[in-house]
Amino acid sequence: MAGSGGPDTVSGARWYVTRLSGPRAGYADLVKRLRRDPFVVQTVRSTAAATLSYVVALWLSSEPAPLTAPLTALLVVQVTLYSTLTTSLRRVNSVVVGVLIAIAFSVLVGLSWWSLALVILASLVVGRLVKVEEFIPEVAISAMLVLGVTQVAHTAWDRVLETLIGAVVGMLFNLVLAAPVWVDTAGESIEDLARRMRRLLLDVAEEFAGAPPVERAAARLHEARRLDNDVADVDAALRTAEDSLRFNPRVKEGLLHRIVLRTGLDTLEICAVVLRVLTRTLTDLAKRRAGEELLPRPTALALQETAQHTADAFVSYAVLVTAPGSQGAEAAETRLAGELRAARACRDSAAHLLLALALRDPGSWQLYGALLAEVDRVLDELDPDHRGRRLMEELDRHTRDRRDRLRRLSPRRGRTPPAD
Repeated sequence: MAGSGGPDTVSGARWYVTRLSGPRAGYADLVKRLRRDPFVVQTVRSTAAATLSYVVALWLSSEPAPLTAPLTALLVVQVTLYSTLTTSLRRVNSVVVGVLIAIAFSVLVGLSWWSLALVILASLVVGRLVKVEEFIPEVAISAMLVLGVTQVAHTAWDRVLETLIGAVVGMLFNLVLAAPVWVDTAGESIEDLARRMRRLLLDVAEEFAGAPPVERAAARLHEARRLDNDVADVDAALRTAEDSLRFNPRVKEGLLHRIVLRTGLDTLEICAVVLRVLTRTLTDLAKRRAGEELLPRPTALALQETAQHTADAFVSYAVLVTAPGSQGAEAAETRLAGELRAARACRDSAAHLLLALALRDPGSWQLYGALLAEVDRVLDELDPDHRGRRLMEELDRHTRDRRDRLRRLSPRRGRTPPAD
């Protein structure tokens, strides 16, 4: 009967729905992750733009296989609209210059080993003169490819047309289908960096309550040094995010987003340097104590509590910097302020104990003072007031730079026009 097995029927229905929704949820999560991966997005966009440019070139060019068009489209379509606009002109310029050099040499001397050497030399020199910057080798590559084609005088002009087709298609592709905004990806990278720093600080704090061997203390120092690589990876992700905010019609207040993320990473980078110095102090203290307890238990516990609150403040700071809305930012700032207050209270207790310890052990006073100074530097960097001042300074600097650029672009503005 339909009504006889009520509980079993309900649980069975739930199991059935779970079985159906599970793969769908997993597929949706996979698609979401792929859409947030810059490599996947770049691969799909480049393939689509190159194919479209080839189709257009087949229609407009007399060449049976106009491969220069998709080649140029591949070079032009970048991860972000800003990088496309800033690099495509230099890329197209490098290809066109190379083709023109090939035309000139094919008319004058033809192809031989010594003319090939001259083509390469001329391409590299001209590429330097026309300021294509990192794309100078592409001038020589384009010249060699076109010079090796038969009937160069006729084919080269088709190559120029194909290059322009690929460039135009690539630019229109980015304008019509704007590249994604990679702020979320950069935000996740910043939060991951903060969590790694948190784990390292907690691991270092555990050593204060024991007698770690020098080798283990040195291992902490190596972990802190590896944070430099993590910072570099986050910086690369942040540069992509900053570029995705520039010239993007879907983004409002892009400058503010860039400054918030950049100053946030700068603060964490400074804290990572301080953590490295802290682990250096730990290693020196382990050498000096030579297997004995690094610190008396009350002092160690006070420093551990300070480190725990400071470590939590790393994550709260990262959440504050990357929060998408004002409500989330306010909650993170409140949490950060509370953690910093608790850390400073524990720090003051640790300072009194370290002072007494330094009076009893004058030979190690500089190491005890270094521990306290390094904690103070981290707390000062994470302070919300310090962050506010830093943001205002960066905004003022960008405003001055923009004003200076406008002044250079319009040097005659404000001048009295000469009389007729």
